[in-house]
Amino acid sequence: MKIGLFFGSFNPVHIGHLIIANYILNELAVEQIWFIVSPLNPFKIEQTLLDENDRLELVKEAIADDQRMVASDVEFQLPKPSYTYVTLDHLRKNFSQHTFVVIMGSDSFRSLNNWKNFEEIVSQHQIIIYQRPGFDVTNKINAQMKVVDAPMLNISSTNIRELVSKGKSIRYLVPDSVRETIESNGFYKK
Repeated sequence: MKIGLFFGSFNPVHIGHLIIANYILNELAVEQIWFIVSPLNPFKIEQTLLDENDRLELVKEAIADDQRMVASDVEFQLPKPSYTYVTLDHLRKNFSQHTFVVIMGSDSFRSLNNWKNFEEIVSQHQIIIYQRPGFDVTNKINAQMKVVDAPMLNISSTNIRELVSKGKSIRYLVPDSVRETIESNGFYKK
């Protein structure tokens, strides 16, 4: 099976993530997308992260009715911080029956050459890049890549956290089940 790996903190997962995943499943030869919840991204500040298990649960709730999508905690058992090349190596060894492609925004692709062992990532995996405004794609690292023009919404997890901390509504920005869980647990309140 060809599986797209959508890495992220998903802090929290939102409609923008789901629209990109759905677009890739509909338009490309990808049969399933695994949302790889990163417990600690080396480029993010730990204090702003909701507990990894809570973020995983929010992803599970967001995709509960879509069998084409899977919430993965694979990085929870791997060394921290989470390095993509380590996760990819682990998945190749443990799920050798599948072909994995990496999904990322053009903003992330632009800085991919700063990632630990990025050469290993680009030499062994196709990369599906969704275009983000202001981040044109130039392939200076010889990546096997496919650029897609997925529908983009101007939504960010940072903005959602700010709205919650100010007591404002996040309805329509996240699935209702995610919103209800955030509200009932007091997530992202300051």
